[in-house]
Amino acid sequence: MRGLAGKVAVVTGAAGGIGAATARRLADEGAHVVAVDTDADRVRLVAKSLATEGAGVEADVSTEDGVAAYVDAAVSRFGRIDLHHLNAGIAGSLALLPDLSPDEFDRVMAVNVRGVFLGIRAAFRQFAAQGSVGNIVLTGSIGSLRGSADLLAYQTSKHAVVGLLRGAAMYGGPLGVRVNAVAPGIVPTDLFGASGQDDMRRRASSTPLRRAGTGDDVAGVVAFLLSDDAAYMTGELVSVDGGANIVSTVRPSGGAGAWDFAAHDRSLY
Repeated sequence: MRGLAGKVAVVTGAAGGIGAATARRLADEGAHVVAVDTDADRVRLVAKSLATEGAGVEADVSTEDGVAAYVDAAVSRFGRIDLHHLNAGIAGSLALLPDLSPDEFDRVMAVNVRGVFLGIRAAFRQFAAQGSVGNIVLTGSIGSLRGSADLLAYQTSKHAVVGLLRGAAMYGGPLGVRVNAVAPGIVPTDLFGASGQDDMRRRASSTPLRRAGTGDDVAGVVAFLLSDDAAYMTGELVSVDGGANIVSTVRPSGGAGAWDFAAHDRSLY
């Protein structure tokens, strides 16, 4: 892809799943990658595995100190930052709405919303300090577009990411900074645990492509959005979901036959 070779990219939430896949893809395209995660051992292994020179940084993206740490590490190692994939996120509790605690809600919002805000702000500040422009991609979710009865904090946070996306794209456009996002669908990762991954694969069988996604599926779209091949795209939320968001749940051919809704509704009460 045009415009990635030789660039310096920061990827948060890079110890596994979509983040690790994006770090590998960007490195394969010739970018130097600063991989960021709270899991120090795993993120450093990811950095060592890359095709180009990289760095693994332990940082909590929900704090100003954590964001400053990964920016400082990137600039110290490579002298600049050109690309940001603000991907770090947590799923939070499966508790239904009446049982969800404020502390759990705040925990998810801190990582998934505050962390993205701080990352966007840091990106614009660094571009200004460098006297250059760059590109940013956020990780939204199919949950940015739809609702369900569980993962309320996660869904709320991913809707908020769309607000950050559009505001940042409006601000960045006149400066030459593009901001886009991906909306992954059913992509089983460690974020959801082993039992959650099994359930996700089962549900993914009713999408038009009849399979769950992979980190590499999403990483390719992230790389495209960060590249010059997407030079006239900004403010876009691109679904990477096997067609899940086009499904009609009121027709058997659209996936309704995969569920016993009466049993589901009984479980709520």
